[in-house]
Amino acid sequence: MARFTLPRDLYHGKGALEELKNLKGNKAIVVVGGGSMKRFGFLDRVEAYLKEAGIEVKLFEGVEPDPSVETVLKGAQMMREFEPDWIVAIGGGSPIDAAKAMWAFYEYPDVTFEDLCIPFNFPSLRLKAKFCAIPSTSGTATEVTAFSVITDYQKGIKYPLADFNITPDVAIVDPDLAETMPQQLTAYTGMDALTHAVEAYVSTLHCDYTDPLALHAIKMIHNDLIKSYHGDLEARARMHNAQCLAGMAFSNALLGIVHSMAHKTGAAYSGGHIVHGCANAMYLPKVIKFNAKVSEAATRYAEIARFIGLEGNTDEELVDALIAEIRSMNEKLSIPTCIKEYEGGIIDEAEFNDKLASVAELAVGDACTGSNPRPITPAEMEKLLICCYYDKEVDF
Repeated sequence: MARFTLPRDLYHGKGALEELKNLKGNKAIVVVGGGSMKRFGFLDRVEAYLKEAGIEVKLFEGVEPDPSVETVLKGAQMMREFEPDWIVAIGGGSPIDAAKAMWAFYEYPDVTFEDLCIPFNFPSLRLKAKFCAIPSTSGTATEVTAFSVITDYQKGIKYPLADFNITPDVAIVDPDLAETMPQQLTAYTGMDALTHAVEAYVSTLHCDYTDPLALHAIKMIHNDLIKSYHGDLEARARMHNAQCLAGMAFSNALLGIVHSMAHKTGAAYSGGHIVHGCANAMYLPKVIKFNAKVSEAATRYAEIARFIGLEGNTDEELVDALIAEIRSMNEKLSIPTCIKEYEGGIIDEAEFNDKLASVAELAVGDACTGSNPRPITPAEMEKLLICCYYDKEVDF
């Protein structure tokens, strides 16, 4: 038996934000990031719509780009004091992810972060509040997923929290918000969405319900991401839908080791964070080559290649064509080929090699590794990470 879970209601299209007027409740806490939603007027609109619905509003502002354990606990404390019956999170993946974790600590003050880090171990939610998610970026799809990523900066680890309980009740996918994304963010979030869809399609937990969502998302992203990157607003609106479809697929089929590696390398190095979407974009071609040693995975990568119009006479040729196409997309989006080139070389080579064994072990233990189509050992993960650092060929 398998499970397929989505938000109860998903409102999409230009102007969908106005649906907030129809929420039924008494109090809402609005969780938001660093300021772009306020700067572009969307936060004011959210407040106005909720107040028009007769709902008292309190803001929790300033969620950082990679939300921390400390931010989560601070937000949960505000919720316990205010006692909202709606949690409304607006912005990129970070404020929405943070709000999901806050939700658990609000409803269960005695739960520990260690408890929540165990996959699918959340207590039942919705005893005090429902959850509405409004994404402003076209990548994480956290508005429709059972996942949240929280960073423990003291340990240098990103924790992927996973439980169907944190799938939002309402998602509002309004492309007006995505129009404000800067070019680099458009690239990184778009490749994050592509990785979601590709990993979902080859996951060991893929099924008839997730496959069409993943394939259609891949085709849309392949067609529209470059155009969106160059400012085509119609393409950007389609990308906002595509990333959501990819999210529906991976929330139910789960992911693979591209994400395991991105989670565990993202905050591991003193030179700076590796932005999640960029990490996925760099690692995806290498992981496809690694996974394609398994015939079933190779067949499914070949199906993706055919579906987006790539050419090849054999599965191997089609897999190579898919890898080449993803690398070409990265080049057109000004995404580096490897960790060594990231941000002009901020990830020190000596530190990378020094931490290689521990990062590899953590990546193998990541929640996303279990659904990868090819099992991986810590030693193999070390080799794969080396390939991703130096842009070496994967031949094992």
